[in-house]
Amino acid sequence: MSIIDGTTRLARPVIGGLERLAPLADLGIRLWIAKFFWDAALTKVILGGGFPFIHMNPSTFTLFAYEYEVPLLSPEVAAYLGTATEFVFPILLAIGLGGRLAAAVLFLFNIVAVIAYPALEAAGVIQHQFYGTLLLLPLLRGPGKISIDHFIRRHWMER
Repeated sequence: MSIIDGTTRLARPVIGGLERLAPLADLGIRLWIAKFFWDAALTKVILGGGFPFIHMNPSTFTLFAYEYEVPLLSPEVAAYLGTATEFVFPILLAIGLGGRLAAAVLFLFNIVAVIAYPALEAAGVIQHQFYGTLLLLPLLRGPGKISIDHFIRRHWMER
């Protein structure tokens, strides 16, 4: 037996084990990114207080009017659209429903967030770059095997 054969024999189970862990890594990345955007959404609203249970925080409108420079939209429209994006698409990404679409929307949203907030400090830019890079995984590879997209594809689209 050659050294190459011995190395291959040892590598196969290791590689197989790592490949079996890949769906958990995909899920973990999706949940981590989703939590980042979800937490950002929670800072823009006030929960409770009767129907409709969620109200825009007045400070959100102030931020969009005076701090954020969202192109093409009024500050009020940008506040509502931005908050809705940060609520809806992280959920879709986390459960893996329309995973690539959710990743694409959040990837673009992330870019707009950096552009629209010129006062963002270097650490904030680095954080957005990191999350943008992580969003490339579900965008380019799909949400993975632990997702509703995978379930739909396996049970209804491959017949």
